[in-house]
Amino acid sequence: MASSCSNLTCTILTTFIVLVINLNVQCSLGCYTAIFGFGDSLTDTGNLVLLSPPDEPPHMGLPPYGETFFHRPTGRSSDGRLVIDFMAEYFGLPLAPPYIGVVEEEISGVINYIKGANYAVVGAPALDIAFYEERGIHNPITNFSLRYQLEWFNDLLLSLCKKSSNYCNEFVKRSLVVLGPFGGNDYTHSFLSGAGIDEVNTFVPLVVNAIASATKELLEIGVGTIVVPGILPSGCTSAYFSNYGSSNKEDYDPETGCLIWVNQLVEYLNQLLQMQLNQIRDLHPHATVIFADFYSAAMPLFRSPQTYGFSRGGLRARCGGGGAYNYNSSAQCGEAGSTGCDDPSLYVN
Repeated sequence: MASSCSNLTCTILTTFIVLVINLNVQCSLGCYTAIFGFGDSLTDTGNLVLLSPPDEPPHMGLPPYGETFFHRPTGRSSDGRLVIDFMAEYFGLPLAPPYIGVVEEEISGVINYIKGANYAVVGAPALDIAFYEERGIHNPITNFSLRYQLEWFNDLLLSLCKKSSNYCNEFVKRSLVVLGPFGGNDYTHSFLSGAGIDEVNTFVPLVVNAIASATKELLEIGVGTIVVPGILPSGCTSAYFSNYGSSNKEDYDPETGCLIWVNQLVEYLNQLLQMQLNQIRDLHPHATVIFADFYSAAMPLFRSPQTYGFSRGGLRARCGGGGAYNYNSSAQCGEAGSTGCDDPSLYVN
């Protein structure tokens, strides 16, 4: 149940993030020399597709994904670019390539690391898969958690630092790191495996600690700027409506139509994450750690989608397998049985 956003939605979220970065860092074109991404489907630029058998690509590796910008599927869970792509363009950097592709190029001897890489994988949780398997919770998409992605990043740094330690230190300091979002798959796959809200709530501090620990590790390596996105309002997505919809009107926000209990979980995670990041800033006053509040940036799109040009509304998916919200886990966008004919810019999802 990968999260996705339309090209226009990603543009709006990026505008918000760039404004936040500029408020925190006096930065212009040329400020950053590279961009690195970690996370899940909202950041993955092709790793899951490259990790999959060529004759069995996941659904984001099939049309109509990529149709509005790349004009072909690239492995991004969007009809166009992702937030990290827009950020790279804004700061004059090339789009961060998927790390798996970088490794393949390294083997062929044509690799150039100097502008960054993307380690995100669709479906990636913050906590290791072993934690969930012990509790009977299964993630059928990937086992490349946050820890694995950090190991990939460290492997790349080892290669870079063979040139010189001074070069490596300056390169890392002037790199922009997008760490996330993480957390959505931790609770999504927990719910799909039958875990209840009370149990999932106990996972939230552990998820936040994992993100905070990764942030501190990157800062100790010497990264100068880290953007840590919060979680989007999952209670406003077609997948959650289809899987956890209720006949009880009190379960829904009267203003947006979103599932209240799901968004309360997201708000809890985002709140704890901000508290941890505040503590980290105190410990690392010379670095810049930015919380990108995806939730607050996205909620206006669900409160008043028409105001932002989403004339088809915010709750029904543009591409999917039918039903009230056009979502069917057995016929996800791109798979047989799914449809997606309208202009994607008219939909939030």
